[in-house]
Amino acid sequence: MLQEQYIVDEKGKKPAVILAIEKYEELLEDLHDLSIIAKRQYELTIAFKDFKKKLKEDGIL
Repeated sequence: MLQEQYIVDEKGKKPAVILAIEKYEELLEDLHDLSIIAKRQYELTIAFKDFKKKLKEDGIL
């Protein structure tokens, strides 16, 4: 659950927010994951069975 606190200026606007450090770190991790997905979205893919076959050939499975 997100339990944020807002910093409110003299005009009643919310220019900043305070988050628990754990939640902040989770959000950073999510942003990092999303950036990786965005960078890799156009990479070629292979079928799972072909991937498994390659792992077996390489002695990993």
